[in-house]
Amino acid sequence: MTTFLGLPVHAPRGVGHLRGDEPFPDAARKALANTQLRRNIGHATATIRAKRAAVVAELDDWEQLRLAGEAIKTATMLRLDDHLEQLERRVTERGGTVHWARDANEANEIVTRLVQATGESEVVKVKSMATQEIGLNEALEEAGIAAFETDLAELIVQLGHDKPSHILVPAIHRNRSEIREIFLREMAGVDPELTDDPRRLAMAARAYLRRKFLSTKVGISGANFAVAETGTMVVLESEGNGRMCLTLPETLITVMGIEKLVPTWTDLEVFLQLLPRSSTGERMNPYTSAWGGAHTLDDGSPDGPRDFHLVLLDNGRTATLADEVGRQVLNCIKCSACMNVCPVYERTGGHAYGSVYPGPIGAVLSPQLTGVEDNASLPYASSLCGACFDACPVRIDIPSVLVHLRAQHVEEQKTARRLPTPEAVAMAAASWTMSTPKRFAAAEKASRAARVLGGKKGRISTLPPPLSGWSGSRDAPVPPKETFREWWARTRDVPS
Repeated sequence: MTTFLGLPVHAPRGVGHLRGDEPFPDAARKALANTQLRRNIGHATATIRAKRAAVVAELDDWEQLRLAGEAIKTATMLRLDDHLEQLERRVTERGGTVHWARDANEANEIVTRLVQATGESEVVKVKSMATQEIGLNEALEEAGIAAFETDLAELIVQLGHDKPSHILVPAIHRNRSEIREIFLREMAGVDPELTDDPRRLAMAARAYLRRKFLSTKVGISGANFAVAETGTMVVLESEGNGRMCLTLPETLITVMGIEKLVPTWTDLEVFLQLLPRSSTGERMNPYTSAWGGAHTLDDGSPDGPRDFHLVLLDNGRTATLADEVGRQVLNCIKCSACMNVCPVYERTGGHAYGSVYPGPIGAVLSPQLTGVEDNASLPYASSLCGACFDACPVRIDIPSVLVHLRAQHVEEQKTARRLPTPEAVAMAAASWTMSTPKRFAAAEKASRAARVLGGKKGRISTLPPPLSGWSGSRDAPVPPKETFREWWARTRDVPS
């Protein structure tokens, strides 16, 4: 088996909710036609951007923190095998059990088996991108196990039979009137006089969830971070639902991507400053929960869950780690800052990406987890404006990775096709034309023939094939009456 940095490299076979039913351009066109969706997302992202900017401006050393976060994550990835083995030892020493899952199917099988072993048919869940990635709720449902989301936004999505549209705020595409309608329709025992006041909506969700917290004996979580030196899992959240899920159930199962490690508690300190400011625009999260293993009190009674299981998930991560350029996306701490500044995401929303990881980070992460050809349109879901890099708390150079993945796609297409694409033919012709001054000058003069296509508008909106692929989504200015070479010769009195 191929190995890299001491880890077996599994082919990019990420399965689960990582690819859509249609390419991004087709899905984006439908989203752009939904004015309410654009209004909801535009308002929400603008609010989060403003909050983030305010708390970041308070720190004189913000850039130093970003550099520290980048350095810690990069160094961790280069010794990931050692850190994972240390984490496994520490969790085991503390009474926990560690399971390794190569892909989503194995992870779902492990979790389903663990829940079935308890004899329970219900679980409560902390918000978790890893469990969304592998489609855990659907796998549990097939086994007759009901999974209840306890994060408010995740609950809204679940009750609305919807899909998340944002990493941090899954229901960002819903306004409070829509949420009220969902609660009235789907939530048992809700007050029929419920209004769309945010406080009343939160109270309704709290009453509904409290019954689940007190009666359900199995909890499932993800992890924002794991500290290798102590075998500790860490979750940051704002509502307190995570604390309830992590302490009340008798059995706790954590599903964690193998990239979530930090080596020491000192390293964790950096991310506890970066993450809340970048994600929720807060100086610190209201709830920071840390746990590991199963702990008992001096009298032998359990302190928290009696059984703890950690499922370490690959699902394409080792293949991503082996890519010298692309591996930096594994530094991501899932803060969603890149999404909140992205002009493409703000106009299309998250569903158009077809993956649980939308926005700029999804455009580079999902194709690497699945293999570029399985998500070939996502690296093109960007204007390459660079706002995502400026916002990223760990300085992931997303624009460079996007270009890298586009190049991979082009090379794979060359290998797969016997005949070149129209685009490849056009680029080859352009390369030949621009390779000598004489050819390029001739092409400039010949381009004046296209002026007739512009008419009185002065813009060309329709070109013949294969250039129609370009003009189908954008206009082009008509060529000038005089080329630069001709202007230079005329004004400088030199031969052209």
